[in-house]
Amino acid sequence: MTAGEGLLPVADRARVRRAALRLVRGDGRAFAAALVLNALAAAAGLAGPWLVGRIVDDVRAGRGVAAVDRPALFILVCALAQLLLARWARYVGHRFGERTLARVREEYVERVLALPASVVERAGTGDLTARGTADVATVGTTLRDVGPDLLVDTVQAVFLLAAVFALDPLLGAFGLLGLTPIWLALRWYLRRARDGYLAEGAATSEVAEVVASTAAGARTVEAFRLRRRRVAASRDALEASRRTRFRTLFLRTVFFPAVEVTYTVPVVGVLLLGGWLHARGEVGVGAVVAAALYLRQFTEPLDQILMRVEQLQSSSASFARVEGLAQAPREDAGGAPAVPADDRIDVRGVRYAYERGGEVLRGVDLTVRPGERLAVVGPSGAGKTTLSRLLAGIDRPGAGTVTVGGVPVADLEPEVLRRQVVLVTQEHHVFLGTVRDNLLIAEPSATDADLWAALTAVGADDWVRALPDGLGTLLGPSGRPTDGSQAQQLALARVVLADPHTLILDEATALLDPATARHTERALAAVLRGRTVIAIAHRLHTAHDADRVAVMEDGRLTELGTHDDLVKAGGAYAGLWRTWHGEAGAR
Repeated sequence: MTAGEGLLPVADRARVRRAALRLVRGDGRAFAAALVLNALAAAAGLAGPWLVGRIVDDVRAGRGVAAVDRPALFILVCALAQLLLARWARYVGHRFGERTLARVREEYVERVLALPASVVERAGTGDLTARGTADVATVGTTLRDVGPDLLVDTVQAVFLLAAVFALDPLLGAFGLLGLTPIWLALRWYLRRARDGYLAEGAATSEVAEVVASTAAGARTVEAFRLRRRRVAASRDALEASRRTRFRTLFLRTVFFPAVEVTYTVPVVGVLLLGGWLHARGEVGVGAVVAAALYLRQFTEPLDQILMRVEQLQSSSASFARVEGLAQAPREDAGGAPAVPADDRIDVRGVRYAYERGGEVLRGVDLTVRPGERLAVVGPSGAGKTTLSRLLAGIDRPGAGTVTVGGVPVADLEPEVLRRQVVLVTQEHHVFLGTVRDNLLIAEPSATDADLWAALTAVGADDWVRALPDGLGTLLGPSGRPTDGSQAQQLALARVVLADPHTLILDEATALLDPATARHTERALAAVLRGRTVIAIAHRLHTAHDADRVAVMEDGRLTELGTHDDLVKAGGAYAGLWRTWHGEAGAR
């Protein structure tokens, strides 16, 4: 099943079934053990009604007290055995569920990390967040609680129904016929439930997306006075979510009452038929009593099964959304992994347009030589950031090529790409953990000396040394908070540790104050000497220090040359420089 616009795929029924079987096979011994224990517990539970029927027949035949005492003692023993076996079965089943849930979570994380950045951005954080939290939690509840209980109840129900057939096939057939209304109600419900729960999950993702984007852009919302618009968007998303939830609630309010009123039909039918057969001398009273008790006992696991079936529809929809990540687009060039011949970057005839907008790049040609420091400047909306994304292999050009060492950047394996080109943007993230943990992400084998060298390179060593535990200081909500500039310096330190041959800075120092930004850029330039640096310039002193400057205007590369040459030329760059230099001088 394909995804809707901007959303990740959802697995179809067949794929969900195959995934469920794969999970069962992954811990097959535990599943088989749970199945055997449930069967033994159900078998122990069958003795009670049958012995009651025997007692009835013995009493009617005038046998003594011993005919009652011995079966009663055996009933007690069987009930105790059923209790212990059922408890053991649930224990094994819950352990199976926990281990399986751990595999589901691990697979989900692996699949998310394997998604191309462009796919993640188009999907939005809301959908990924909803799938990784609410959907995985629902699947976990099913594996831990619903699955084992459903297994127990199903085995018990099958054994009880088989026991009725063993007493008298006609009584068994009539009892089974009495379940027809339940089957019809279940069929009506199952035809509608999956789509209803999938719609509910999609609506939940949309709510999460709206809330996440509004929170992330709170300052922008306030600056542009978009509060009413965002509130309206939130209300629309919540209203859509409310409608989907009311739809699934309606299905439950029809299904469960219809089922509840039919539970007594098989019991009543068997008693009426059994009385008629007994009057004809074709069946004994004990058999009729035992069959009625079996069917009465059958309603309890049946009720639990139907309850679990309803929960399975919700969890099946959640599992379809979780498993859908396996169908998400992957950047796979096929064949043997391509290896760049050198570090040269070539952009030839590149055009690019976003899905919901016009063309952003219009025939860009550019060559970046190994070891060169290139600054890309231009007004907002000129296509600078889009060009940086293509250079980093995040997006593919709509037309033309972007290559490194003769190999399309977007075709490189992720591990190879990270050693070739790294993009650092204004967006930054401090991971939960210590300063050391945040840095080792880039290079797990780095020593503390390497970490301090990277921090020194980006001018962050002073404030890190001032922390209570230095590199061992816990960061994040439960530890020491970091401001925007500190978080950005940590991101730049990770880049130093990653040690790529080409570094793309998309206004990566925009959140630093001018003095810190200039110090950081100079330090990075010293550390990355001999490597290629492409800087999307926010402050023009970056362009002044570069080997060459590329000027972007309206999606085109209009000027390319050194800072001095472009200033002398008196073109667009000269105008930008005079404007910026005048403002800088005024400060």
